[in-house]
Amino acid sequence: MAVHFIHTSDWHLGQLFYHYSRHYEHTQFLTWLIQQIQEKQPNALLIAGDIFDVINPSSSAQKQLYQFLAEAHRVAPHMQTLMIAGNHDSGYRIEQIEPLLEKYNAKTVGLVRWHDDHTLDTDRLILPIYDQAKQIVAWCVALPFLRHAEITGFNEHTTDRQSAIEYLHQTLIEEAKLRKTADQALIVMSHAHMQGGLESESERSIIIGHQEALSTDLFGDDVDYVALGHLHRPQKVGADHVRYSGSPIPLSLSEKDYKHQCVEAWIDFKQSTPFRFQPLYVPRSVDMCRLNGELSDVMDEIKALPTDKIEATEQREYLDIEYYSFTPPPLNLRQQIEAALPPSRYRLLRIFRQVVQTESDTQDSSKIDLAPPTPVQLFDQLWKKMGYLPDESVKQDFLTLLHEAEALKQDDQSPSDEGFV
Repeated sequence: MAVHFIHTSDWHLGQLFYHYSRHYEHTQFLTWLIQQIQEKQPNALLIAGDIFDVINPSSSAQKQLYQFLAEAHRVAPHMQTLMIAGNHDSGYRIEQIEPLLEKYNAKTVGLVRWHDDHTLDTDRLILPIYDQAKQIVAWCVALPFLRHAEITGFNEHTTDRQSAIEYLHQTLIEEAKLRKTADQALIVMSHAHMQGGLESESERSIIIGHQEALSTDLFGDDVDYVALGHLHRPQKVGADHVRYSGSPIPLSLSEKDYKHQCVEAWIDFKQSTPFRFQPLYVPRSVDMCRLNGELSDVMDEIKALPTDKIEATEQREYLDIEYYSFTPPPLNLRQQIEAALPPSRYRLLRIFRQVVQTESDTQDSSKIDLAPPTPVQLFDQLWKKMGYLPDESVKQDFLTLLHEAEALKQDDQSPSDEGFV
């Protein structure tokens, strides 16, 4: 028997990127994915968590998912869509739509559930994958993001998080091995941070340091493929069959150069090469531009940017600017940059000034003062850090505001005369 599936994760439907909607980019990705499904006709689509960006997604984000499921079922009626909840998802919410999911041959696992006798509900976490002839060709252990309260305190094996995680993996994999036949594949789908995985800026931390990152030893030697979610960089972890598919679009500026992808996989024990995995590269629908350097050079780069207009706002390029300057920047710098930008071409994300440390700053930082800074000292430090020269009139304005604030505070703290004779 052979199983053919596509592995994807970390869609983050509904994300706002510096207050800009990603709806257009997600729509383009989902349209592309439907085309892949229609062409390749896999047995299953595995979505390894973080389907939505927040636990209470907008109606438009939910609509995107439901429309995708309906269209995927239309172009590949036999294909199963198996989803797990990530740390950005509400496990309860995505399980509430089970009747709708059944209509589209889809299944979601949002929570780890236990029986009344405190034994694990393995049937909800071990899912069969069928071929077009309705024969089971693989078993998928579906592990959503493991929250402490959902996995600890149920029996002697779950007294703490680490022991509970080991117990869950061992129990589920052993049970799946009992259900499978020799020609059926064993897949684990999990939303977790694995030891050795490379992060970007945008993953919400789910570990303390790296002490709670999970070891790939949890999967043992009998698992044929591990479909991971959480880290946005596509990567293998320790072995060729243990993979993060990564996010389909860049979710932070640090991800602009990633080769975003899904993973297409075949497992067929009758072949001389039973395992085949290949990336399906996701086309970039909106570009990102990042300018970095000395302020005058950055201004020159802005003037040299392409000027072709992009009429639809949601299709315009994202522009991020980081600069440094040894002289105070003009107070109207943002207005100058916006005026220099080609019209109807870019969406300006941020203008960030890099702090360049001088020799005097190094000398100052070597002096340790244990006394808490005064408001005036804090103002002076911030003004200097922003690169502005001392300005007595600005400082006087600050002192006036400070005195007014202190007077209001004293008025609030003074006892009221009302009620006394």
